[in-house]
Amino acid sequence: MQGKLVCMDVSAKNQIQIFLTNPVFLSAVFSWLSAQFIKTIIKLISGKVTSMGELFSLLLWKTGGMPSSHSALVCSLCASIGFRCGINSDLFILACCFALVTVRDAVGVRRSSGIQAKEINKIGNAMQDHSLMSFNPIKEVQGHKPIEVFVGCLLGISIGTAFAIL
Repeated sequence: MQGKLVCMDVSAKNQIQIFLTNPVFLSAVFSWLSAQFIKTIIKLISGKVTSMGELFSLLLWKTGGMPSSHSALVCSLCASIGFRCGINSDLFILACCFALVTVRDAVGVRRSSGIQAKEINKIGNAMQDHSLMSFNPIKEVQGHKPIEVFVGCLLGISIGTAFAIL
């Protein structure tokens, strides 16, 4: 066996089972689903859901709103990795950098581009109303307000901590 790479003899089924029961993975998925569920409940209570399709879209995929599911997911990863691997581990540092980029994007870049798209659509629609040009509105990507990101981070840290220590 000299010169050969020896791998653990673990079947694909066992590897999938190990992956799906990993506390870091579970905390990330649960924090994302929890944030999406809370977001859906808030929209339902405020009367902003008009169809069953919109309800499912909001529950499973739609971005923006309170709380930030992206922030919840990455902060959950940070917390659970920090508890399991230690805050001095390379993996924790990587997770923190990933979280910082994601949170910055959620509150900064995506929010700014959404505000700009909204203004461009206003201008384009006004020009079309005055028959100056035809205009097709651009997609308005909804970013997050800082409080939405903050609440998402708190949710993620709480869930990540719970999965790591319970």
